[in-house]
Amino acid sequence: MINKLLFSGTAFYSFAANIGLAGLRIYTGLSMAFGHGVGKIPPSEGFTKGIADMGFPAPGLFSWAAGLSEFGGGILIALGLMTRPASFALGITMFVAAFIRHAADPFMRKEKALLFLALAVFFTLVGAGRYSLDRIIRPARYNER
Repeated sequence: MINKLLFSGTAFYSFAANIGLAGLRIYTGLSMAFGHGVGKIPPSEGFTKGIADMGFPAPGLFSWAAGLSEFGGGILIALGLMTRPASFALGITMFVAAFIRHAADPFMRKEKALLFLALAVFFTLVGAGRYSLDRIIRPARYNER
């Protein structure tokens, strides 16, 4: 059960669909890791204070969790390794960013978090695709259609 959750997904027959999925996955992961996550490892005092201001208990722990889901999760998504759990963790972080941190902000301010949330949901449901480390590690776990 755990192996299926960590290393499964859907592979498509179409070469173009698999290349498109790999490209989207790599771009999403690298954008998240190096555009947003790298500056949060280690979490700054301001970031940790912002987590505390949102009402989270143990803000130090939650600031590390957010930073690791953005940086580490982004790297894992780009590699296609444990894509579903990494995407799920990133989705939770982006949900908090969009609907708690930026709840009162205009749409333009929360648009990026919502876009990354949509991508995280997509990769949580679909997996990494044919061209990924997940498929190399556990090829039998992929649903070949």
